Amino acid sequence: MTSDVPSTGRFEGAEHRFPVRVYFEDTDLSGVVYHANYLRYMERARSDMLRVAGIDQRAAFEGGEGVYAVRDVSLRFAAPARLDDDLVVVSRLTAVRPASATIQQRVMKGTAILVEASVEAVFVTPSGRPRRQPLQWLDIFARLLPQGD
Repeated sequence: MTSDVPSTGRFEGAEHRFPVRVYFEDTDLSGVVYHANYLRYMERARSDMLRVAGIDQRAAFEGGEGVYAVRDVSLRFAAPARLDDDLVVVSRLTAVRPASATIQQRVMKGTAILVEASVEAVFVTPSGRPRRQPLQWLDIFARLLPQGD
């Protein structure tokens, strides 16, 4: 018997892959995924990427250390997703600084890129001021950065 657990992503090398299915609630009147829902898919994928890598965001928040806040996001739409499509959000860490990280993301349907994004997340204190990320997180990020890029 299997237990009921939410879907999770996995790493393939430096890339994290997170499965998503398009449900009716994700679509607009034209039957395609509403543009803001791609941001939701990508947020879930980033959170899952960190969890799978061993970063405990909840403990950092509950311990008063801080949380991530999106500072900058750039999106490029190429093609729509539709009801019942099986998608994969591919996330790749591209830069790490003491208080921030940049992640490139692609929403894919098979081999087709539907949406591409670049997201900069900043680690902030509970009062909203930028602060250095925990050292153990920086060590994890160093292992996730693609080598030779």
